[in-house]
Amino acid sequence: MLKMKKLFMLIVFSCLFVLVVAGCGSKKDEAKETNTKQGGAIEQIKKRGKLVVGVKNDTNLFGLKNPSTGQVEGFDVDVAKALAKKILGDEKKLELKEVTSKTRIPLLKNGDIDAIIATMTITEERKKEVDFSNVYFKAGQSLLVKKGSDIKSIDDVKKGVKVLAVKGSTSTNNIRQKSPEATVLEFENYSEAFTALKAGKGDVLTTDNAILYGMAKQDSNYEVVGKIFTDEPYGIAVQKGADDLTKEINSLIKDMKANGEYDKLYEKWIGQKPEK
Repeated sequence: MLKMKKLFMLIVFSCLFVLVVAGCGSKKDEAKETNTKQGGAIEQIKKRGKLVVGVKNDTNLFGLKNPSTGQVEGFDVDVAKALAKKILGDEKKLELKEVTSKTRIPLLKNGDIDAIIATMTITEERKKEVDFSNVYFKAGQSLLVKKGSDIKSIDDVKKGVKVLAVKGSTSTNNIRQKSPEATVLEFENYSEAFTALKAGKGDVLTTDNAILYGMAKQDSNYEVVGKIFTDEPYGIAVQKGADDLTKEINSLIKDMKANGEYDKLYEKWIGQKPEK
């Protein structure tokens, strides 16, 4: 009889444990879906009264803090302003949060930002974690060197060459595949990587050509060399399941290209017309 009671109690506690675990899992799933499905991402942005976007603060032409004004400026910032105006009717209803290649996805998944507009290449691996808009900027990986360098193209990046790159970027993986014998040194952001290049800690800095042109513009002692050796299509990232926000962003991109606003921004920051 005593054994039967013990067996009965064991079964009861086992059932309770399963129910508790299932309940916790359900709550986690519900919490995960709250930001994207309960009322929709756009509805939550409107209730809050502002759009929160993650942008780079160290990437000339796309997102760089102006030391005179303290404001972050660039192509990505202007796209974020256009998105705020489309959703909320006022580009000033925008909060910009600094992100790096390493921090941007965690910040988005945690709900700290609504979208990432930060020179982010669309990849299959990243699609597992976030949803992307259509391509809003086409770039390609290239090389930045000090003028007079023996490195003229990716073919010159061989054993003994120190390559500077940024953590969390596709550029780091690409250069290891293209130049497996080279030494790759990783930095937290582009500002640190460029400073290291100027200090002689590396021979070449690699990332998307559009970003490198911004660095070369900052310091005329450096230049972009060689042809691009990858395709880097930039997309605007949102949380998984935020379909309404993705649709709104795609609509914005389409409208900007149709009404000429995109070309104006491109020429303003990149200095030339976009390829059609």
